[in-house]
Amino acid sequence: MRQFFVTGTGTDIGKTHVAAAMLRHWRGRGVKAWALKPVASGYQPARSAASDAGVLLAAMGQMTSDAVVGRICPWRFADPVSPDMAARRAGRVVPFDEVVEFCRREMAAADVPLLIEGVGGAMVPLDERRTVRDWMVALGLPAIVVCGGYLGAISHTLCTIEALRVAGVVVAKVVVNGVGDLPVPVAATREALLRHGAGDVVVFGSAEWEAWLVSL
Repeated sequence: MRQFFVTGTGTDIGKTHVAAAMLRHWRGRGVKAWALKPVASGYQPARSAASDAGVLLAAMGQMTSDAVVGRICPWRFADPVSPDMAARRAGRVVPFDEVVEFCRREMAAADVPLLIEGVGGAMVPLDERRTVRDWMVALGLPAIVVCGGYLGAISHTLCTIEALRVAGVVVAKVVVNGVGDLPVPVAATREALLRHGAGDVVVFGSAEWEAWLVSL
């Protein structure tokens, strides 16, 4: 069964945008894919539909409310900071072992494609000792790394890929999400990443991207 962990080079880089597009693609082919966003910072119950989890639910054709969001996003924190800080401000902690176990149960039960979206970048702290990378290692899923085309994106992306590879995480695909005012065309960013060994790189929304989706 097709299962991936969706991570990124940083926050607001387009992880949810890419994951939702994958879900809509599967749904358009009659495949009832599922997604989880287990941990979220900056979550506001009154704006649940606009949250990352809400966007994923909409892409799956699901109703959105704070209660429904809780089904795929059990650990929600109000402050828009790293999860460890957001939890501390709320007088809580991110229970790493529980997060991992929640994901493993969903992975074992899934009979449809499953996406697990991380929070922030791959090296964002979850608690005093563990990062999103540790979470990914514990699950053992291949990663989809979402990056941008902004100035500095190439370095950030290569560092992210190296950090994952050294920990034994398989990078299945790198997706360049070219949004905003970019210093160079996204194709140039893709070429540079390929030259420096980033692996399998596609530009979001391109013919290559569409071909990859069809192959899933």
